[in-house]
Amino acid sequence: MQQLNPSTPPRWGKMSVQQMIEHYSGDAVRTASGRLKIEKIITPPEKLGLMREFMMSDKPFKENTKNALLGEEPSPVRFNTVQAAIGALQQELIYFFGAFARDPELVTRNPFFGDLNFEQNVQLLYKHALHHLRQFGVEPMNT
Repeated sequence: MQQLNPSTPPRWGKMSVQQMIEHYSGDAVRTASGRLKIEKIITPPEKLGLMREFMMSDKPFKENTKNALLGEEPSPVRFNTVQAAIGALQQELIYFFGAFARDPELVTRNPFFGDLNFEQNVQLLYKHALHHLRQFGVEPMNT
């Protein structure tokens, strides 16, 4: 994300590079660490198994996947620069790894995928990051 040009237009969606970084940091990483408390799982219980199966697979999120918890328009940026947003993301990632280091049995609630342990959260964060990187033209290397 540090290497993205802030003026790169999205291949889909409405978020700018900075809005995407702030969304990933403020919504995804804070939820995974438990810093952003989620009470309700909005996925129906009968679909949770399929959602988790998808989460743990190599299948990417589809382009233009709608997040029912976000509005039609992206949130305004909170930071003055992309670098400041990246700094905040780095701090949230440090907090995430620290939370699970302090309590390896920690389980945090995701509104779409349910209650997740460390490995599940890492997988979801990875899948989510790849989705947004693809949004701005970055394709993963085949290993």
